[in-house]
Amino acid sequence: MTPSLSLLATVPGLETAVSVLASPTGIVVVVLGTALGIFVGAVPGLTGTMLIALVLPLTYGADPLLSMAFLISIYVGAVSGGMITATLLRMPGTPASIITTLDGYPMAQQGKPGRALGLGVMASLVGGMVSWAFLVLLTSPIARLSSKFGFFEYFSLVMMALVLIATIGGKSLSKSLFSGFLGIFLAMPGINVATGQTRLTFDITELNDGFQLLPVLIGLFAVNQILRDITNIEQKTTPIELGNESVFLSLRDIGKHGVNLIRSSIIGTWIGILPGIGANIGSVTAYSVSKSLSKTPEKYGTGHEDGVVASEAANNATIGGALIPLIAMGLPGSVVEAVLLGALVIHGLQPGPRLFSESPDMVYTIMGAMLIANIVMAATMLLSMRLLAKVVHVPRPYLLPVILCFCVIGSFALSNRLFDVWVMLGFGVLGFLLESCRIPLAPFIIGFVLGPIAEENLSLGLQSSNGSFLPIITQPLSLVFIVIAIIMLLVPHLKSRMSAKQEATE
Repeated sequence: MTPSLSLLATVPGLETAVSVLASPTGIVVVVLGTALGIFVGAVPGLTGTMLIALVLPLTYGADPLLSMAFLISIYVGAVSGGMITATLLRMPGTPASIITTLDGYPMAQQGKPGRALGLGVMASLVGGMVSWAFLVLLTSPIARLSSKFGFFEYFSLVMMALVLIATIGGKSLSKSLFSGFLGIFLAMPGINVATGQTRLTFDITELNDGFQLLPVLIGLFAVNQILRDITNIEQKTTPIELGNESVFLSLRDIGKHGVNLIRSSIIGTWIGILPGIGANIGSVTAYSVSKSLSKTPEKYGTGHEDGVVASEAANNATIGGALIPLIAMGLPGSVVEAVLLGALVIHGLQPGPRLFSESPDMVYTIMGAMLIANIVMAATMLLSMRLLAKVVHVPRPYLLPVILCFCVIGSFALSNRLFDVWVMLGFGVLGFLLESCRIPLAPFIIGFVLGPIAEENLSLGLQSSNGSFLPIITQPLSLVFIVIAIIMLLVPHLKSRMSAKQEATE
């Protein structure tokens, strides 16, 4: 055995992950997933979340390691692909690329679309690699810490996560809380984990197993997006042509933007770790910091290179940051991570600290897939940018029926029953109505996924304490989580009262 192989063998699961990702099948899966993500990210109206939910049925029954590598690759590609239409069309392909339009599109108008896209690719790669380093360094220590949690600690942790998502992730606390509780409520039909009896099934036999996660995800994100695109089907814009300009940069460009690249990547990573914030807030924060520290802040928003670099480095860095709490504690920080959490559950895995002890090969596969996908993303976008730029010409009326067919097939194939198709369509309409009322979907899906986990841990905790709720506040860690949740609930209310007093005094 060579020294390198013996080193791999000493780390449980690492050798398996390397062999899977280094195999021809693994390489094809990562390349295909990244390319699909870039394509979907570049089409306005289509999102990475939608694509992940759509292809999730295809991974059902497949190798879990390859399946997660595929989904992570899509995630990386989709966040990066959004900058193409943000630069050429002033229409961000994904919410993460909204800030890129501020300087990317003006650069394209000034006859430098290739340079804007080249800077974006460079920043995306650096941001992804920096956040990957934090993912590798921080995930294991956090998982070891969270492995010490008991039933009540984990219940309180989930409650804190739900409150953080509600208070940080939406503009309206009441709407976010409503969304979260609605998700928890709709996860209740089926078997009661405490009693083993059915509940809220209304004598519908198909509801004995509750609403299956897969049709719910496809409905909320794919069907909902289709309905939203149909309402804007006539919207037309004229893209800027890429022309013959090169998208390749020199080493001098990397040195010129080095400080901005590293700073924005670190900001994006730590923003990604915080629950409920997302890549768009990461790019806003990094852009604001870059502008405030710049010697020429007046150039931002007029086609300034530093603006493109800050935005793209930060939004790609949030990927690695958001994966840290997902892998280490089983807590999704945004909608995409909630879908990835669902993917782990569908493949029979327990997200959180148990993942390290029970499936370390999955942990290293996710880390490895993110690393390779970032490299593939940069190579794909640099080598095929002219082809990708033509994606903006794809008419949505041709795409939407095909996507809807895949939605129906994916939902039906789960259990070969029409009921799941109706569930998919019902949740698609529900998602459309919620977003039309400006009610965020992130608290809903996280409540739907984490609600049963919280209930199960509370039930097990009550059994161990002979029915006493006191350990929730007598266990130190559990009390800390509950106090944080209460503070986060009170902060928005206190802020509104203080602002009201200031207005009254003025």
